[in-house]
Amino acid sequence: MRPVYSAPCYGALLSPRRFPQTATIFLSVLRAFPSMSTPTSPTSSTPRAPMLSTSDALATLLGAANAVAGAETLPTFDALNRVLAADVVSPLDVPPMNTSAMDGYAVRIADLTQGERRLPVSQRIPAGHAPQPLAAGTAARIFTGATVPPGADAIVIQEQTELAGDTVTILHLPKAGEWITAQGADIRSGSVILPAGTRLTPQALGLAASVGCAELSVMRRVKVAVFFTGDELTMPGEPLKPGAIYNSNRYTLRGLLEKLGCEVTDYGIVPDQLDATRATLREAAQGHDLILTSGGVSVGEEDHVKPAVEAEGRLSMWQIAMKPGKPLAFGAVRRAEGETFFIGLPGNPVSTFVTFLLFVRPFVLRLSGVRVVTPRALSLRADFTQSKADRRNEFLRARINPAGGLDLFPNQSSAVLTSTVWGDGLIDNPPNHVISAGETVHFIPFSELLN
Repeated sequence: MRPVYSAPCYGALLSPRRFPQTATIFLSVLRAFPSMSTPTSPTSSTPRAPMLSTSDALATLLGAANAVAGAETLPTFDALNRVLAADVVSPLDVPPMNTSAMDGYAVRIADLTQGERRLPVSQRIPAGHAPQPLAAGTAARIFTGATVPPGADAIVIQEQTELAGDTVTILHLPKAGEWITAQGADIRSGSVILPAGTRLTPQALGLAASVGCAELSVMRRVKVAVFFTGDELTMPGEPLKPGAIYNSNRYTLRGLLEKLGCEVTDYGIVPDQLDATRATLREAAQGHDLILTSGGVSVGEEDHVKPAVEAEGRLSMWQIAMKPGKPLAFGAVRRAEGETFFIGLPGNPVSTFVTFLLFVRPFVLRLSGVRVVTPRALSLRADFTQSKADRRNEFLRARINPAGGLDLFPNQSSAVLTSTVWGDGLIDNPPNHVISAGETVHFIPFSELLN
């Protein structure tokens, strides 16, 4: 079987060994963006850049992104999906005492080794109640999660005992520590349980609560301005004129940004006019960390985003060796103090969706303070054969079938949005590679890219 990754692709950046090769790219970013807080003068039109690999484009974006300034303190209940601004350090051991892992009887092993297996039950210990020291020659009835009484060194589960009135017969000789969860077995006092930069999941909130955190310090939300270009765009609920289409990208991008926890300002549909585009950019640059647009980033006569951004700031117009989503624009727009990042996405619905997941998502997460932004990928079997290779890095919509392999959506056009709903994720297929049935491919689930 031929190697799956014979050429640079998005997956190449999943390994830390990829980063040394992008050092020159990071340097070029620093030169292009010496300070995101210092006003700069307008630059002349940027010459068209050569086609970039997806890994180099992503490295450039991440090299320019720094976490936004500012944090706030929220009740732990309200911190879901926010990003920690500071480490969460446990002030206590968890559990804070030795506890019973099962319902049963707390015993002294020494009593049992002396041959006596019938013991009087001296106390009953439910969870949440403080026990008395275990008297020699007795057993204590104990329940899951309850504190092990001082003097006891093992728990015998109730299935290995026989109770007769106030006396229990122990049918099993336990080992020291059997069915006892030791103090600090989960968390030690003073340990970092959630590092800064962690995006807070429901289980992370539970972990913070388990050490008594009622409040958490989180990064402020990333502020994103978004607008859409194209005179052909019509909002759902309005009649379609000849040549018009409904603006699906507005719903897709807003949903994706809100899922990332962004504070979104929607400037709607901007007319295909240079002056209107420039005016919207100037307004959007104020008070936002990022301006995100859809459409108008190509070089046609009606594509005004590129000249508008160049007039209001600076722009790197990229042709990325990927399919779908070849055009991508990255730069900054001047504001009263400093600059606001700008990313321009292509207008085709699937191209917009894919380029957002692969480039905008990690960029926004890095602005949010998240340190690990790489989606985890799976190695799965392809249950299809491609008819031909593409010279670009392909991102194919596919889904997992009942046999554990991958089926390919039959129409991979960048205009077919149904493929993104039908599919479970993207196959990262390197340039010039034809996938054959039975081959192991690199699959990035939407569950990772939409997390």
